[in-house]
Amino acid sequence: MAKLSVNINKIATLRNSRGGNNPDLVKVALDCERFGAEGITVHPRPDERHIRYQDVFDLKAVINTEFNIEGNCSEQKFVDLVLANKPAQVTLVPDALGQITSNHGWDTITHKSYLQDMVAMFKEAGIRVSIFVDPIAEMVEAAALTGTDRIELYTEAYAHDFFKNKEEAIKPYVVAAEAANALGLGLNAGHDLDLHNLKYFSENIPGLLEVSIGHALISDALYLGLENTIQLYLRQLSN
Repeated sequence: MAKLSVNINKIATLRNSRGGNNPDLVKVALDCERFGAEGITVHPRPDERHIRYQDVFDLKAVINTEFNIEGNCSEQKFVDLVLANKPAQVTLVPDALGQITSNHGWDTITHKSYLQDMVAMFKEAGIRVSIFVDPIAEMVEAAALTGTDRIELYTEAYAHDFFKNKEEAIKPYVVAAEAANALGLGLNAGHDLDLHNLKYFSENIPGLLEVSIGHALISDALYLGLENTIQLYLRQLSN
């Protein structure tokens, strides 16, 4: 069964919209763990529009499950933050400055040498590394050459096409997953996975270790409650 890591960026967005500390980000993270989440994900950005850099320190001090920090390693401030906190996992995402949300994976062929240096640095600090990639076998194969421990498949295209033709939507992800398995890469996935499309994805992707879900899960929690929502997502992962 793949692990569920809850991305709490949207909780930070809500808190920041009014200032103060309501909702309490740390309490929400601990509640997610208490309700069954097996990891907490944050994606701090340079403008700190949701996750603040201090949040990372506050969370690292109390989280008992896996802590996953996502972000762009071309930003030295992000690199320093990760090395100072030493999470269980760092996920390298090629975000542009000011980007609203992640919308593509790394070109691991073009940036192979750079990623090799970044991966080696984080691994030397004892941090597991995952690289965000599109579901393209060649990008998976090049990712393996960087020395990364895992890849995270960018699943927006799957989610977008799921209701049109789920069999076709998942095909490139199966191919990418099989390539990752053959190369000995751990396999994560994330972006726009939800209660409608998660079960089919988890049932058909071989070797899936972890999904990171934020926007959909937090949105569902507004209607269903946080504890119930986390349990519903865990149920989708129990093949």
